[in-house]
Amino acid sequence: MLIPMLFQHPEMTGAILRGTPVWVWALLAGLVSLGITQARDRNASLTRVTILPVVMTGLAIWGVVGAFGKSPMFGYVMLTWMLVGAIAFAVIGLTNPPAGTTYDGATRTYFLPGSWLPLGIIIGIFLTRYVVNVDIAINPMLARDGQYALLVAALYGLFTGTFLGRAARLWRLAAERRAFAW
Repeated sequence: MLIPMLFQHPEMTGAILRGTPVWVWALLAGLVSLGITQARDRNASLTRVTILPVVMTGLAIWGVVGAFGKSPMFGYVMLTWMLVGAIAFAVIGLTNPPAGTTYDGATRTYFLPGSWLPLGIIIGIFLTRYVVNVDIAINPMLARDGQYALLVAALYGLFTGTFLGRAARLWRLAAERRAFAW
């Protein structure tokens, strides 16, 4: 696995980084930029607060399918991803939005206080995908290792559920405001 290997052989870091396609670094730059925008107070539409969780869910699915799509563990991996994602979604989705979050039904926009959490989750998804791809490139049998596959699936599920749960809090806020507007 990549992390222990780099501790034992730090000289391999350069080779791994040089072997990474340039588009991966461009994707990372774009994702970091997107995450940084979430750290500032801002106004956002209902559509906009929905797009990021949907895109991040797509990246998580891409990561799971890319790493384990041909593995005999794939069904269990997807089940684990969905189960952990559903639990995180339910737990976070039932909490209140962050203090200071408001929804204006007339303009269909939110005021959202800045948070560094989305950047952390975005980087977490990226690093998980990166490390898993390197791990499987170095040792293709990891895709068939049940513990490894289920751990990665659970991690992706946690990220997905967290993003969707955060969005669900906002969707619920909008629905509550519309109910009071009648």
